[in-house]
Amino acid sequence: MAEPTRGAAAAPGILLSARAIDKKFFDAGREVVVLRGLDLEVVAGEEIAIIGESGVGKSTLLHLLGSLEAPTAGKVLFEGRDLFAMDDREMSDFRNQMLGFVFQFHYLLADFSAVENVMMPALIARQSDREARERAARMLELVGLKDKFHRRPSELSGGEQQRVAVARAVVLGPRLVLADEPTGNLDPRTAEEVHALFHRLNRELGVTLVVATHNERLSRSMTRTLRLREGRLGVESYG
Repeated sequence: MAEPTRGAAAAPGILLSARAIDKKFFDAGREVVVLRGLDLEVVAGEEIAIIGESGVGKSTLLHLLGSLEAPTAGKVLFEGRDLFAMDDREMSDFRNQMLGFVFQFHYLLADFSAVENVMMPALIARQSDREARERAARMLELVGLKDKFHRRPSELSGGEQQRVAVARAVVLGPRLVLADEPTGNLDPRTAEEVHALFHRLNRELGVTLVVATHNERLSRSMTRTLRLREGRLGVESYG
């Protein structure tokens, strides 16, 4: 499968940028403004935490950055290329090859083993079963689940299930991982283990991270912490 074409207009080091993003919804005929004139630049290799009150629009922002939803106005650029100018095939290839997603709930397929779940993105990319399985095995070993390859989700702890989800997100070596409250359903100790795993992926695989979280310990450990308030992002300062 051909790699999605990259744009030529990106500033050096800028992986992703959102420019003048507006997002509006209509609820029972009433306009609800979630994001207004939002700007964001993500440098390759960064670890960014997005914090804010529940319902402020953190998940919506991640969906826009990952091309799962379109903005009402503004542009999202990946290495200078406008995501929403892509056709459906280009968009699908882009998500599969360039992005990884991790959510609060792991969304693993119950009838498949850990290694089979992690293989899925590689199979969608039309890799052979052998290559997909080898990639999945390497990722599961990286996240500390070498002895759990053939366990189904019901046979794994919550933390192990989330590690499988993380392995699935990075199995194709994406440039960017978007994570939405990835430790929200985990106990504090397990959450710390997942935090350490994200940092390891950033350090060892060079994965750029944008994480929406309520977890203060995680947000403090990131390169930058940005607070979403009244539809815009601002730098969070810890006293």
